[in-house]
Amino acid sequence: MTLDYSPHLFPSARRVTREVVVGGVGIGGANPVRVQSMITCDTMDTAASVKQTLDLARVGCELVRITAPTIKDARNLEAIRAGVRNAGCSVPLVADIHFKPDAAMEAAKWVDKVRINPGNFADSKKFATREYSDSEYEAEIGRIRERFVPLAVECKSRGIAMRIGTNHGSLSDRIMNRYGDTPLGMVESALEFARIARESDYHALIFSMKASNPKVMIAAYRLLVARLDAEGSDWNYPIHLGVTEAGDGEDGRIKSAIGIGSLLQDGIGDTIRVSLTEDSVHEIPVARALARTSAVDPASAVGAGQPISFDPFSYTRRASQRVTLNGVALGGNETIRVCVRQATYAALAHKIDKLGDFQPELVLEDLPVETVDPLDSPALARINALPAPTLVSITDKCPLPVVTAYRMLAAALDARHPILLKDTFKAPAPGAEIDFLTTLLTTSSRLGALLCDGIGDVVLVQGEPAAGQSLRLAYNTLQGAGARIFKTDYVACPSCGRTLFDLQSTTARIKAATDHLKGVKIAIMGCIVNGPGEMADADFGYVGGAPGKVNLYVGKQPVKFNIPEAEAVNRLTDLIREHDKWIDRSESPVETL
Repeated sequence: MTLDYSPHLFPSARRVTREVVVGGVGIGGANPVRVQSMITCDTMDTAASVKQTLDLARVGCELVRITAPTIKDARNLEAIRAGVRNAGCSVPLVADIHFKPDAAMEAAKWVDKVRINPGNFADSKKFATREYSDSEYEAEIGRIRERFVPLAVECKSRGIAMRIGTNHGSLSDRIMNRYGDTPLGMVESALEFARIARESDYHALIFSMKASNPKVMIAAYRLLVARLDAEGSDWNYPIHLGVTEAGDGEDGRIKSAIGIGSLLQDGIGDTIRVSLTEDSVHEIPVARALARTSAVDPASAVGAGQPISFDPFSYTRRASQRVTLNGVALGGNETIRVCVRQATYAALAHKIDKLGDFQPELVLEDLPVETVDPLDSPALARINALPAPTLVSITDKCPLPVVTAYRMLAAALDARHPILLKDTFKAPAPGAEIDFLTTLLTTSSRLGALLCDGIGDVVLVQGEPAAGQSLRLAYNTLQGAGARIFKTDYVACPSCGRTLFDLQSTTARIKAATDHLKGVKIAIMGCIVNGPGEMADADFGYVGGAPGKVNLYVGKQPVKFNIPEAEAVNRLTDLIREHDKWIDRSESPVETL
């Protein structure tokens, strides 16, 4: 069976879904993309919970999620709800449930939606390796049915919604052993619970497939939508988008834009949450801007019916041939290069030796690059007939959306020709007022979408006029997409009521100690919920194990336990040294762009 994640691989409209109403707020259907977030304080602190909820609502948050790790926390949702409603605020409340079906049953009395994680709702994670026979697997499904049906029935009777939210980092042992740590495993984990909910004629469902790796996230959501469509027209449930642990600052915003923005441009997504390791109110303007800048462009319809050149469900880099231009090798298996315009290079020339790894590697005006409109078949035929591989890009006169244009180019162009990606075909006019957040989100979502499709050998940022910012944005987008790792990579969760230490200050301390370790990936997790699994491709992990205590990981394996928080950062750097990943900071200063 052929699976398609979109009726048109160059969609001109959002995917059509049923509407699911959450406390009076419609999600899916004809509604706009909804923006949501999560409070970060202890759920038992009623006053703080009410205040954070009201603060989020004031800045435009349309749904507020609150963790309920125990039945005691779930009972306190009654008081939180009363405080929010007594303040005249009607924002829908969502309970976030992990591990505790009884907490979910209690929470359902007080909230407008319950979020469950199918990987740990009825399972305890043991990382056990075993083979499940078909009968044993069905017995496991039967056990889940016994624990999950009461919640589905309760939610249906109360008229509240449910998000079945798979996290890449917390797949059950059953799923891991049969499907592996894969997008397919993520999707099947959710569908198991959806089938059980539908047996009770419960359909107020929303799905999510979150991961900290944008490539995994994008593949999982596309596969989810394809599987839902294959199940039948009445499986048209809305989709919630989010990158699990995006981090903070520009890096967090870029990684969120790559994962969420790519899917919004695919026409997928009805509600979003940008997960930043910052105060939650900072997430809302980013999410709203992302929903606006990544909306499907009706001009994409021009590409309807065109084939694609990449596998939408797994990442493979487009197989161009290696060429050397002005002494720089690109294409083939070479790293993806960063190109700038001559004016940008001139603005940076006086401090090139101070830029460290942020180097402009190619200058556009010096390159023998062929530019073409992907709708110009004769021009494409001429380039394809060239005897040697040639760097190709799209003319700035192209009327198509950027992602559509480059997907069409990649489909029509001989694979041997490397491709130069541009973030926009309409560079801002000199002196124009530029909002850097909008530029950052637009650039990273467009370039990130293409990089995660495996398209592109060189990137050029021309939507940001400031020379230093444009160069930094190019490199940080490559890092966020996992296309080129040139600095320390961090996976940091956004904090919630389960968090066992202050994530913002801890992340800042860890970065201050380790941000010179090029290519090392460090995961910073406030609790164990997503810890080991979400750190699958991290080198080292710093995970809250108990109040004031930290566990350290190498990959998925815990190696140091119950370290006092005051000592934990130093113990982390010791661990990095033990595994020969440590280098001393360079004595030569590197200028900040």
